[in-house]
Amino acid sequence: MKKLLLMIVSSILLVMMAACGSDDTSNGDASSSDYTLVEDGKLTFASSGEYPPFSKTDASGEMSGYDIEVGNAIAEELGLEPNQQKLKFASIVEGVKSGRVDAAVASHTINEKRLKKVDFSTPYYYSGAQVFTRPGSDFESLEDLEGKEIAVSKGSTYSTYAEEVSDNVVTYDSDVVALQSLSKGRHDAVITDFLTGKEAIKNGLDIKGKKMIDRSEQAVAVSKENEKLLEDINAALETLRENGTLKKLSEKYFGSDITTKPE
Repeated sequence: MKKLLLMIVSSILLVMMAACGSDDTSNGDASSSDYTLVEDGKLTFASSGEYPPFSKTDASGEMSGYDIEVGNAIAEELGLEPNQQKLKFASIVEGVKSGRVDAAVASHTINEKRLKKVDFSTPYYYSGAQVFTRPGSDFESLEDLEGKEIAVSKGSTYSTYAEEVSDNVVTYDSDVVALQSLSKGRHDAVITDFLTGKEAIKNGLDIKGKKMIDRSEQAVAVSKENEKLLEDINAALETLRENGTLKKLSEKYFGSDITTKPE
């Protein structure tokens, strides 16, 4: 009888131990399955690598720049390894939507058209569209460009402005290439981010910034099916704002703080 009782007690203890082990495993799985990643343990984020100083590509194929460092910093806050992927700018939003990448840190302006396909984080910097011409041009504003030849980057919000005033819009894969083409005597104007134009002038391009068209908010794009990832990215960005990382990176690349919303 004692032997039978001992066997029953042992069996109960084994069941309890197994149950405890099962609970531990379940908790671990829950914490690692809050969102789906392209690669476990990595934040796979896209940028164009053709938009200095936000992103540029070196001879080895590695990207660097403001966007890339922001993406790396977000990954670190999430406890993930940063995994950069270079995509043509026009295909990045679709890459996020289809799950090819987890996120895009590629200077995307928040707008209604993109919001139909992806969700956006809180802005990580503020900028705006500006008209650029060659020195000596009489064109000063968007309205002055009615019917003129305007160059923009493919898939950018700047094409929308250009199409408001002209049917003669030329597209390039990169804003920088468009500006280089302008400086060589092609096109009447380029519409791009004022920070990109400012950097191009600093690097020697013979162009001139004219009137600002608008102000814009740039943010990280995330799939609509990855709500928890978006929540965590927003939390990471808030930490990076509070600890001064975003401001430090901004001043490194632009000499000023572009992470604070203009008054």
